[in-house]
Amino acid sequence: MTEENVILVNEKDEQIGLMPKMEAHEKALLHRAFSVFVFNKKNELMLQQRASHKYHSPLLWANTCCSHQREGESNIEAGKRRLQEEMGFVTEIEDTISFIYKAPFDNGLTEHEFDHVLIGNYEKDPVINPDEVAAWKWMSLEAIKKDMAVNPDIYTAWFKIIFDKFYEHINRVQS
Repeated sequence: MTEENVILVNEKDEQIGLMPKMEAHEKALLHRAFSVFVFNKKNELMLQQRASHKYHSPLLWANTCCSHQREGESNIEAGKRRLQEEMGFVTEIEDTISFIYKAPFDNGLTEHEFDHVLIGNYEKDPVINPDEVAAWKWMSLEAIKKDMAVNPDIYTAWFKIIFDKFYEHINRVQS
């Protein structure tokens, strides 16, 4: 299987090239990404625990799913594709906010992403793909906030950044 490319972008989210995903992470180059947050009617967020064999952040908790857009794919199309591939369902999602972050990892790789935050709603249990996800759970935003303060090492770097930076926005959108 050929390695998937990521879309290299400038700080205005304009495409400037394509590069294999691992190479972009090794060189810490800015590329387009998305993070999906799926809530239920109780305003709980569906979290996923990354599979144990992931090349970075294995077994850490994150938002519902994250990935990279493919060339020519909209943020919404990409979010729905990965929801299906990782969590086994699709729901309507909305493109809300975006930001740039940089997070180095112990293995020498760096996430440097122009991240689009996509928000949706869903009520059923997911049918997780064990190649991508080890476990899942619903948690209230308040419970996540408290748990992150006590157990920061069990969450992915990007989820902590998004949650800390945009907690108020995410909470406002769901209210």
